[in-house]
Amino acid sequence: MATRAESIDPITRARLVCPQDHGPLLDAGDELYNPRLRVAYRIDPDGIPVMLADEARKVDDDEHAELTGETPDAP
Repeated sequence: MATRAESIDPITRARLVCPQDHGPLLDAGDELYNPRLRVAYRIDPDGIPVMLADEARKVDDDEHAELTGETPDAP
């Protein structure tokens, strides 16, 4: 079963960028993720990305590492 991010039309997906820094986003299941700002944008059940900066969700270090495949910073 495809995630919401995978279900976005490829042409539309190629044009989606972060509304805050205008950089590329990673597909993160039912969200689009900006690893530079560590914020995630939800994709609603109808498959529409909610690209509003004030609705972006903060991502902690552990989740960032999981989403990007990086090793979390040591304390």
